[in-house]
Amino acid sequence: MTRTSRLLIGAASLVIVIAGLRSASGIVGPAMLAVALTIVFHPLRATLERWMPRWAASVVVVVASYVLLLALALSLVVSLGRLATLIPRYAGDLDRMTERALDRLSNLGVAESHVRAASDSLDVGRLLDATGAVVSSLSSVVTNLFFVITLLLFLAFDSAQASRLADQARAHRPELVDALVTFAQGTRNYLWVSAVFGLIVAVIDTGLLWALGVPGAFVWGVLSFVTNFIPNIGFVLGVVPPALIGLLEGGVGLMLWVIVLYSVVNVVVQSIIQPRYVGSAVGLSTSLTFVSLVFWAWVLGPLGALLAVPMSLLVRALLVDADPDGAWRLPLISGRPEDEPPAAAS
Repeated sequence: MTRTSRLLIGAASLVIVIAGLRSASGIVGPAMLAVALTIVFHPLRATLERWMPRWAASVVVVVASYVLLLALALSLVVSLGRLATLIPRYAGDLDRMTERALDRLSNLGVAESHVRAASDSLDVGRLLDATGAVVSSLSSVVTNLFFVITLLLFLAFDSAQASRLADQARAHRPELVDALVTFAQGTRNYLWVSAVFGLIVAVIDTGLLWALGVPGAFVWGVLSFVTNFIPNIGFVLGVVPPALIGLLEGGVGLMLWVIVLYSVVNVVVQSIIQPRYVGSAVGLSTSLTFVSLVFWAWVLGPLGALLAVPMSLLVRALLVDADPDGAWRLPLISGRPEDEPPAAAS
């Protein structure tokens, strides 16, 4: 078989795998979330097993995972409910603001057809319909949550033998096992750091918005926490809604205060402090991280955006780290030359 034929077969196989993942996104995404949570709580299991039987440690891990999931789900439900009450409150303001903006476009000489098209695209009714669709989609979220909770139960007890099984498999496929261990460590470090700093950012943002008098401060705080798991563009997604509410509530001045304070918090916490704690755990260049965000969001939907880094780390482990001849690809993926030392974690 020629080199060209192998490349064509590999490309065709990759397309089939991606299509399969996309068609099964409702299963793959929640399953990956359950695996990631199991990985995150594995050090807790290792500590507990020194003091109690394995089954008891598994029960504690399951309870901890359930508490975390239910707390997040409850926060999201409360936030969506609060958002659903906020948007109709500002519907009239949005209409008036849209009309003023369209009048200015007309005065500037913009063609009437273009103004009409802009009016249709800025229809507040569409925004309200979109909000209703999000709220009504909570039923599917609950269904996925039930699947995650059930899978977590099985994974928590199965992972009790993970270390022993890994040691046995290392005798046959040491590169693959080491690659999966690296994936688990990178995923754990990334999720823990993102969660801790996301919580810090959420508390600060909530306090700032409350002090500024922006309605729905808790909603936007929860949004800040969730978007902290979205690399590169998470801050932008988190600042737009409260900035818009600030514009409607207090005018341009309040909107600018929201943007400035959010930017200061983001630069200090997420751009300066957080990367020092992440260090080289992720091992993905900035460009590749952004591409993986877009790709996994397209494949798995919104959950893919939250799990973009763990999914990319898994692909890297299977296709690069597990290949004895693939070490030369690592600098291309991490964006760091081989002779450059990894970033030190504080």
